[in-house]
Order: sequence, then structure tokens, then C-alpha cells
Amino acid sequence: MWFVYALLSAFFAALTAIFAKIGVTNVNSNLATGIRTVVILFMIWGIVLARGEAKGLGSLSKENIIFLSISGIATGLSWIFYFKALQLGEVSQVAPVDKLSVALAIILAVVFLNETITLKTAIGAGLIIAGTVVLALK
Repeated sequence: MWFVYALLSAFFAALTAIFAKIGVTNVNSNLATGIRTVVILFMIWGIVLARGEAKGLGSLSKENIIFLSISGIATGLSWIFYFKALQLGEVSQVAPVDKLSVALAIILAVVFLNETITLKTAIGAGLIIAGTVVLALK
């Protein structure tokens, strides 16, 4: 089932790039990011509240809160830079560079989470990097 969710994530990420490119036309990229963030905030909290999942707040550890907060900061910075890049560049170049995050995540998972990297994973990451270089060059 994870694969279906991952495909849906990829599909909506692709739509995000297209809609964001249109949305940042003649708009400050930080303002655009702020609007997007408010929409996401209401959407996610609506889901959490509708499904009764807010009761899990009390079971969060200090470590959960710290790392989820740091993750939120990283997400915010990613969005800020992504929207600015979309405003200045073409989706067909910005989106592939943004997807370098896949290869970077693999490398960081090995370094910080002690995950093992297989030959297949290393080749896949290498192909992502190579593909990004090909697509990013004019």
C-alpha cells in the first residue's frame, strides 16, 4: 500500500509545481508560500480533528516534538526556496532539481540513520542525480 501512497504523493507534487508556477505569477514568492501554508494548515487540522486523531497530542514525547518541529522548519525553508525557484525558472528545470531530495535523503539516511545502501539503491540514486543534471541544463 505504501507504493500507492507514494504514487499519489508524486502525482500531487507534480500538480503542486504546475499550480504553484501559475500562482506565483506577479506575486511575491513568500506571500505565495504563506497562502499555501495556511491552506495546508486548515486542511490537515480539519482531517486530524474530523478523524479524532488530536487525542494523540498527549502521547508525544519531547523528542517527537523537537524533531517534528525541526522537520517543519526544514519543510518551510524548502517551500520558500521552491516557490522562489519556480518564480524564476521553468517547472521542467526546477522540479527535477527539487527531486534531488530523493538522492540526498538516501545519503542522509545512511549517514544519520545508519540505513544500509544496496547496489540497487546506489544505482537508483545515481540515476536520479544524472537525470537531474540532464534536465537542469539548458
